[in-house]
Amino acid sequence: MILAVWIPLLMPLLAVPAARRLAGSLPPRAAAWLLTGCAVALAACTAAALALLLAAGALRLPPVAALGHLSPPLLGGDPAVTVPAAWAAAATLAACAATVVHRARRHRAELRTARRATDAHAPAGDLCVLPDPAPDAYALPGRPGRVVVTAGMLRALSPDEREALFAHERAHLAGRHHLFALTAALAAACHPLLRSLRAPLAYALERWADEAAASRVGDRRVTARAIGRAALAAAPSAAGPHRPGTVLAATTGPVPRRVAALLTPEPMPGHPPIRPGSAGRRLIAVALLACVTFSAASALDAAADLHTTVEVAQGEVTR
Repeated sequence: MILAVWIPLLMPLLAVPAARRLAGSLPPRAAAWLLTGCAVALAACTAAALALLLAAGALRLPPVAALGHLSPPLLGGDPAVTVPAAWAAAATLAACAATVVHRARRHRAELRTARRATDAHAPAGDLCVLPDPAPDAYALPGRPGRVVVTAGMLRALSPDEREALFAHERAHLAGRHHLFALTAALAAACHPLLRSLRAPLAYALERWADEAAASRVGDRRVTARAIGRAALAAAPSAAGPHRPGTVLAATTGPVPRRVAALLTPEPMPGHPPIRPGSAGRRLIAVALLACVTFSAASALDAAADLHTTVEVAQGEVTR
């Protein structure tokens, strides 16, 4: 267990760069699922490894050993290593749990505040217009989800650009993109390296909504123009006072890169684009899968090893 339990804590050093590299060459929807799934898997393995470290040290405490009918000398490992590691794991797990709870509560509180602000204005279907001169627009999840836009943003766009912007925000709501972003944020609380997955995930979610909007309005140039103008209009002003920090909006992220992607012609049906470096992508995908699998297998191996050690220690006491 001594070696296997550390592998899930170190594996993000290899898995995170591989996930970022692979996501950059995938379609937006696939990239979003890849990054979110990778974050969840690595965070779960990290939490499992920390819990095993904590358990291995806790079993050496006399009250715990007596409760489990264990013989501490038969638990294996050096107490000078396992006990301090257990204390460190306990502190880390507590910090992770506190961060997860705090972020989840803050997300919920921000959504409530934004919902109360929009409830004061009569919506037109799923569209809620705020009488704010500062240009802003975002997708507010909930039941029902709403596209929130300010009067300043409506004045900054032409009618066809408004439709493209609304389609973008509706795509966020339909795809429940806020759950992807929230999941990645909570997973990042378990390992600091997972924080670097949040930026590419946000970009993938925006690109996903961009493509959905372009397909809905039937014009990639209009969609690109709408996003560019909306971003330029919103740039001088900060987000609205009631806008949650965790919601997704068309004006966020690397807008020039997104506009350039929209101005690239969409491939004709039945003629997939020729993408160079497909062999390299397959190699990265295999490496990423190996990293995640090895991390999970190591956590399981460490758990099985700890279970066997406990059975041996219990058996000796019974004799």
